[in-house]
Amino acid sequence: MTITAARMAAVDRNAAALDVSTKQLMESSGHALARAVRDVAAPGDSVTVLAGRGNNGGDAFVAARFLDGDVDVSVRLLGRPETITTEIARENWAALQSAEIDAERVLDSKSLALGDPDVVLDGVLGTGVTGAPREPERSAIVAANEADATVVSVDVPSGMDADTGEVADVAVEADRVVTFHDLKPGLDGRDDVTVADIGIPEAAETFVGPGDLLSLERDPQAHKGDFGRVMVIGGGPYTGAPALCAQAALRAGADLAYVACPDAIADTVQGYAEDLIVESYEGERLRPRDVDVLLAAAADRDVVVIGPGLGGADDTLDAVRDFLAGYEGTAVVDADALQVVPDVDTDATLVCTPHQGELATMGGPRVDDWEERAALVAEFAAELDVTLLVKGAYDVISDGDVTRANRTGNPGMTVGGTGDVLAGITGAMASTRAPVQAAAIAAYANGSAGDAVVDERGYGLLASDLLGEIPPALWGE
Repeated sequence: MTITAARMAAVDRNAAALDVSTKQLMESSGHALARAVRDVAAPGDSVTVLAGRGNNGGDAFVAARFLDGDVDVSVRLLGRPETITTEIARENWAALQSAEIDAERVLDSKSLALGDPDVVLDGVLGTGVTGAPREPERSAIVAANEADATVVSVDVPSGMDADTGEVADVAVEADRVVTFHDLKPGLDGRDDVTVADIGIPEAAETFVGPGDLLSLERDPQAHKGDFGRVMVIGGGPYTGAPALCAQAALRAGADLAYVACPDAIADTVQGYAEDLIVESYEGERLRPRDVDVLLAAAADRDVVVIGPGLGGADDTLDAVRDFLAGYEGTAVVDADALQVVPDVDTDATLVCTPHQGELATMGGPRVDDWEERAALVAEFAAELDVTLLVKGAYDVISDGDVTRANRTGNPGMTVGGTGDVLAGITGAMASTRAPVQAAAIAAYANGSAGDAVVDERGYGLLASDLLGEIPPALWGE
């Protein structure tokens, strides 16, 4: 198993939300590094620590503290202490000063002097840094490579892309790498890597948490449309469901939300919100004759959400089958439309959002224990070749390869319409993210919005109450 740099950052943040602090993790990381240095250094050997200004540097500061007294350790900080990027790393730099450990600032690459160390600990650049190193980091990498010393790298060799193993310019030629929690993809196949368990609980990976929301940061230079055009195909017997779904997509960050619905209800749907773009077709419900028009419209949209309020009439389900059979994009399938999924032949990427009763109707498992259900949902998702978001007290999200669980939400959310809100959030997320990530974030945000409403007003919430809580739910604590 490997873990990408972005996923590792999310897991770190999720661990903090589980009360496993960054300080604890940095202490564990530094201890693991110190053990690795002791393995290659004799007592009294000289060890030079090259530390950048990120958390990799912080890990290296902690290692220096643990090594002091066993070896002759010195630290070179590449930059000014006030520019260290995290509070915990700054605290560990200050701890070196308090312990009177040899620690110097390197403000100019020309002033960098390693001396003649027996071991170099490379904490220059972390897993989140890509591209060619800048100065003075580049000179530090070159100096480490030129030293007649054993080189131990923190997490990944500085200058190497943690996800790909590629080197844009120059990278540390490490003799040993100590990576944390799990193997990084760029290290796969190397025989000089130690994976150190630093105490991150399994729950930080299993359960969706605030770390999963880190990917939601936006480029300030973004333009309209960059964050998704979501098309909701719904309505007929019901008018509120497609409107809730489309409004939720907008609240979750989609730039545009279209509702394709029968003209008999188009004015009613438009009346729910002026932000919706309503595109109607003739009649009172979806029929096969409408599919060609919908496919043409869907070609210009990033994601389709199909199902909210459609009803289960035979000709409506035939139309859903025909649409999915002809569609090649990403579709979130909800409500009555779910029952056609097991038998449809489609090239579309499907994200299905059933509750447990709907999952059973699809031919899937229905069990009470969430962990047992998660294993069975993963098997069913693989069998159907779809991503499943199975709603429950613990939501289960799986595409057959990756399985996550979500425990936000509350019993007040049994009210009708909260599933339509979830489908809309999922559509917004799926317009810019991979299906499993989109479904996981949507489950977390929907449940968090419901929790916020209940905390403020108690049970008896309305699905529409969730709409105003989606934005803060998506931006975390």
